[in-house]
Parts: sequence; structure tokens; C-alpha cells
Amino acid sequence: MRVIGGSARGTRLGRVPAGVRPVSDRAREGLFSSLGGRLGGARVLDLYAGTGALGIEALSRGADEAVFVEASPAAVTAVQDNLARTRLEDRAVVQRSDVRRFLERGPVSEEGFDLVFLDPPYEAGGSGLDAVLALLDLKPLLREGFTVILSRGSKSSKDVIPLQWAVARRLSYGDSVVMLFRSRNLPRDVEV
Repeated sequence: MRVIGGSARGTRLGRVPAGVRPVSDRAREGLFSSLGGRLGGARVLDLYAGTGALGIEALSRGADEAVFVEASPAAVTAVQDNLARTRLEDRAVVQRSDVRRFLERGPVSEEGFDLVFLDPPYEAGGSGLDAVLALLDLKPLLREGFTVILSRGSKSSKDVIPLQWAVARRLSYGDSVVMLFRSRNLPRDVEV
């Protein structure tokens, strides 16, 4: 794996820890092409960070800062190593935590996030992932004009997406599906 674009372009990332399934270079390239100009100055939240490849790619392409959340100690070490390899650690915070507990604790800062990456294990799903998506929608974590990116296996169960989110793009790469969601700009008290 390598960084595809931006200031750290071409940097090889470290070994992938056991149990981590990173988004392929091809899928990352398609995803970041779809994001276009949304990266400049963005605050990024990388949930289920794994190797940190998604958040690192965003930082390399102009995001101001990124928070990486990962429960596995080996994966946390991999994220820290990859941030050092790319020399992007000064714009990153790595949190070792279960994603749901991290979101239940509340925002890391009052600023909110422009981009949120969710790349959970393909076998994760059901009520656990649905609860994470609901917490993202309820907590004051998302800035106006946000984009939430969810990577799933093509055979994964259908997740319950908050009503205020619209599918902006759906990309397929082999057994992976990457969906980009954006706000429908509905008032939170309106039922649809």
C-alpha cells in the first residue's frame, strides 16, 4: 500500500496488522477523485482506522487535521507508524478506543468534522454499525456540508442510514462498496 496523491504521494505504508482489511489503492483513488475539492482545509474523522490509509490520504491531499479511532493495539501502532512515515503526525490525533464508545463520549472538540470515514470489518454490521451511524447523526460531530464515507462488503447487510443523509455516490470495487453520504439539509425535527 502507498499514498496515492498529495504531499506524501508515493510513500509506502507499513505492514498491515492481522485482522485489518485496508481499502485497496484502486478504491482509494476512485474515492478521493470523487471527493474532489472537499479536502482542502477539512477536519477528518477516520473511524475503524486500521492502517490509517484513508485519513492519511486526506491529510496528504490537503485536509488540515485528522482524528484516527481504532480499538486494536496493533492497528493503533500501524497508524502511528504510517503517520511518521508520511511526516503527517503533527496534524493527527490517534485515539485507541472502540468506535461506539468514542462517539458516546462526545465530540473531541467543538469544531466538528467535514469528512468522516467508516471502514468497519466486513463482518461487522447489524445493530452495532447502525448504532454508530445513529450516534454520528445525533452528536454534534458533523459540520454543515459534511460527507460521510462508508466502506462495506458487497454482500454485507444493509445498514440503517439516518434520514437526513442522502447517497451522493456509490462506488464498487471487487467485493467492496464505497458509499458517500451528504446532508439532505432537513430540519432535525421534521419526519419524512
